[in-house]
Amino acid sequence: MYRHLIKPLLFLFDPEWIHHFVFTLIGWVHKIPGVPFLVRVLYQVHHPKLEKEFFGIRFKNPVGLAAGFDKDAKLYKELSNFGFGFVEIGTLTPKPQKGNPKKRLFRLPEDEALINRMGFNNQGVQAAIPRLQKNKNIIIGGNIGKNKTTPNEKAKEDYTYCFRALYPYVDYFVVNVSSPNTPNLRELQEKKPLTDLLNTLQKINQATEKPKPILLKISPDLNEKQLIDVIAIVKTTKTAGVIATNTTLDRENISSSNKNEIGGLSGRPLSQRSTEVVRFLSEKSKKAFPIIGVGGIHDPIDAIEKLNAGADLIQLYTGFVYNGPAMVKRINKALIRE
Repeated sequence: MYRHLIKPLLFLFDPEWIHHFVFTLIGWVHKIPGVPFLVRVLYQVHHPKLEKEFFGIRFKNPVGLAAGFDKDAKLYKELSNFGFGFVEIGTLTPKPQKGNPKKRLFRLPEDEALINRMGFNNQGVQAAIPRLQKNKNIIIGGNIGKNKTTPNEKAKEDYTYCFRALYPYVDYFVVNVSSPNTPNLRELQEKKPLTDLLNTLQKINQATEKPKPILLKISPDLNEKQLIDVIAIVKTTKTAGVIATNTTLDRENISSSNKNEIGGLSGRPLSQRSTEVVRFLSEKSKKAFPIIGVGGIHDPIDAIEKLNAGADLIQLYTGFVYNGPAMVKRINKALIRE
């Protein structure tokens, strides 16, 4: 129904506008008595085979919602009703920012892909806290970044500010230094600045009563030498795990006419490369740390491929947009059959 009726209708409108419209609609519909229960009955799957435990967190299933969908923690409870085992909010920055000028989100339907150059648009970390304080039992990841106007030499201040602010309210953190849409951000993936940043966060983390897992989200555009560096950095800084991968700047084998729009590409064309990165990290590190696989997961086969390559958990975003909420249920049912 979604793919043949609802999606064609939604795709008639500007993608960013329709995202906000659907986002608001989900929120309003969930205010109707009985609707949250009905959504859970329709979409959630429970089975012991789905339960996973990594970095001290027990996940009811391994399928999560990637950062970017619920940037400001406005709808994590409602979205979790669709069967996600965890929801990642953000990317959040210390100060509110509007992001890049519109138009900044583009569909590539022929390729089942999106290009975005959103630029960390969000209301700021403090705005999310009152909403997170209402969370009862949903596993939340806090994806943190730096403001566009913050120079890289002061980036640590932004990340530490977000870490301290979110610490009481999230279950794990994600350090986002891999978005292609904030100028010079990816320079923080280089060995020295990345090591310094992670060590700084870990120092604060280890001084707390209960340290939280810190994960690193990396780009699919890193070469093998850089991926080897990532493995070394993760081990040295005792980072809890890696999210592989963010969006790509690569446009190889893309057929859509708007493929050269500036921004990060996500969706089906990213599937092979993100799986390659997952497999490389898993094999070269000898499974030294958990990996969350994300990128190009559009059906249960893609999900199983990521897990077989070495991912311990997976996340959806573009596949969720193209295939609808029933996709989460289909993946979880397929994992039970495995």
